[in-house]
Amino acid sequence: MEIRRTSRPYLWYTPVLLLLGLWLGTVLAKGASNQSAPAANSQAWQRYHSQALNASPAPPDELEILDAPATLEIHSPHETHLTRTSVIFGLTKVANESSVSGKCHAQLRQMQRGILGKQPWAMKVLDASGTKPSGFVYGQNYWLGSREACRGVQRPVGITLSKNFDRVMHYGIITQQAPFDMDYRVLYLRHNSPWQVEIKLMSEQIIHIGLCLPSACSSVEVQRLAQDYVAGGMFTENEIFDIKPEVVYMKDLQLKEEFFERASFRLLVACVLVTGTLMFCAQQLHATSKMPSTSEDPRDRDLAPAESEIWRGLNSLLQIERLQRYVTCWDVPGNWAKIFAIRENTPNEIPLMNGLRSVCAIWIMVFHVVWFMYFTVHNKTVLISYAEQAFFQYVSSAPLLVDVFFTISGFLQTFNFLRNSRQLEAVRRNSFSENLKLFGKLLFHRYLRLGPLYLVVMATVDLVYAYIGDVSVYHINERFDEMCTRHWWRNLLFIQNLFDHRDMCANWSWSLACEMQFFILANALLFLYVKYPKVVKSLVISSFVATIAWSYGIGLSIKFQLSFDAAFATGTEIYTSPFVRVLPYILGAVTAWLLQENRIQLEISEQKERACWHFALFVFFACIYSTVKRDLGPLMAITLFVMGRLFFSLSVCWMIARSCGGRGVWWSRLLEAKGFQHVSRLSYAIYLLNPLVIALFYSLTNASTHADPFMLCVVTCGFAVIVYLASILFSLAFELPFSNLSSLLNRRQSKPKSI
Repeated sequence: MEIRRTSRPYLWYTPVLLLLGLWLGTVLAKGASNQSAPAANSQAWQRYHSQALNASPAPPDELEILDAPATLEIHSPHETHLTRTSVIFGLTKVANESSVSGKCHAQLRQMQRGILGKQPWAMKVLDASGTKPSGFVYGQNYWLGSREACRGVQRPVGITLSKNFDRVMHYGIITQQAPFDMDYRVLYLRHNSPWQVEIKLMSEQIIHIGLCLPSACSSVEVQRLAQDYVAGGMFTENEIFDIKPEVVYMKDLQLKEEFFERASFRLLVACVLVTGTLMFCAQQLHATSKMPSTSEDPRDRDLAPAESEIWRGLNSLLQIERLQRYVTCWDVPGNWAKIFAIRENTPNEIPLMNGLRSVCAIWIMVFHVVWFMYFTVHNKTVLISYAEQAFFQYVSSAPLLVDVFFTISGFLQTFNFLRNSRQLEAVRRNSFSENLKLFGKLLFHRYLRLGPLYLVVMATVDLVYAYIGDVSVYHINERFDEMCTRHWWRNLLFIQNLFDHRDMCANWSWSLACEMQFFILANALLFLYVKYPKVVKSLVISSFVATIAWSYGIGLSIKFQLSFDAAFATGTEIYTSPFVRVLPYILGAVTAWLLQENRIQLEISEQKERACWHFALFVFFACIYSTVKRDLGPLMAITLFVMGRLFFSLSVCWMIARSCGGRGVWWSRLLEAKGFQHVSRLSYAIYLLNPLVIALFYSLTNASTHADPFMLCVVTCGFAVIVYLASILFSLAFELPFSNLSSLLNRRQSKPKSI
């Protein structure tokens, strides 16, 4: 029988058709999944948006995790990488129940699981905590993360996003909160890496690491964990850059209760209350003087009996004539008018000094903007390289401008003493004890004019640095709050410059101490000059030679160099020493003596006069730019330092002497402009306050700054406005009233006694 095989050849198509059907089904399923993705995202948005509107977040175990896997799967390489690169994650790994409290340990573990599971709140914690940025070689030691981002972990970010756009973001990073309280703290590590430029100024080897941590973990516990972390060799940057980290301390950025118990706080509160009371009394006295005399003050009708009694008692107290004269020293409208008064220059004045004081005070403020920026900038090496460039020498050499103030002080001290014929006659006929009493009187008035504002600023410095020491993210290297607590008496006696510059309270006040010491020395020589002129001339010449010899001797013994690190290290011996800085004061005093004794009889043509003025200006700027080349040997460096200051002061002396005779050129006339009268009255307050204001604002920033010349110009303008306003306020309250009081006492003492 014949068998027909009609279907057997087609059996091989069956598996092919099955595979084709499976492939088509997979493609169609994938396409359906892709089409439903936007709908899923929209549903996720609605779920998280409704969660953000709830009054309280869901419990930790009920938090929905967008796109998280159903079961937590730890990948060892990923976890190892996080441990070695992220300090915050590394701390969660080294934490155990024996090193921290149970609550802290549980929250750190939950934070670790949240990071590995990519929960939105935990990813925000990881992102808010600092890791190593680029730029370490040039001084980037500020691994601060984000303080604001850590706050965003604690509460939802206040931002509204339109639902009309598809976003690839996880919406939980906006709405989801941490399941426990978090706060931002800073850990400070000292490194010894050879792979960072070491400038040897201050604090450049302190790494700042911002950490977003559970509030249940105390700073002591976290510091202990950090020590275990760096000691365990888990820090990958240690292997790459040989950091060799050492935990220094940790800051919780919270103001301590001891702040309000400081003596400076109580002193400032007392000063403000007393000053406010005196200003109020002066204003009341001013208003009463304009009121018609009646039997009853109409304001008494609106007061309660007790208040009315106090008011009448105050009015009766202000009726005392002697008290009235003293209280009017605090008259705010009168003092305000004095600060802003612009008047014609008289022949007995030297208006050029107003311009010199004003320009130099602002110029030194610009230097302080750059100097205090150094402690917050993350490219310190670049900032120093700017300072060594020729274009920026006018900023880096600005400390030389202090000699302008010394020259002016020496000139005015001698000039005013020698032209006071009545005082000269009194000194000439007085006995030693009477001259000693007169000397004490002059010293008292000097202290009365300079001391109150200076002491108030010193107390403010103590309080401000205690504040920023607690709340600033930066390591504060110069802890003036500690220095002022220990060494306040040095500032009170104006002798702080006789000690190490690192131990000063408000170290920029060294020049005031120098000026007070020079004032005492100059007055002693002037008193002696009245009776023994030849002896004083010999002493002045000897002092001039001695200060130059002393400067050379000190400079060669310490191998002085013009580099910034050497200048800072030798600041006590070279920069703040009165034996070195007395040179411009002597030159200013000698110039005043030559003018008063008519020893300068210089009659030259107008053309030569202009040439001399321009040459003096050239010498002025040549001395400022003389340090553009800094890699010099000790002998050349100290010669440039001493001779530069000598010729710099001589150029200032020429300007003052010729301006005193009514001579000048176009640019000297600019310095004699009336507008400088106003700034000159504020120059003392500007000089005292600008470092404090600049340091405060820099210290309160939450991110490191970048050394950029263009932004520096903008920042400097902002600081100039703030310092100017602060100077007006402090002058009104603590400088002008005591200057008025000194003038009042001088007038009373100069009146002849009635027989």
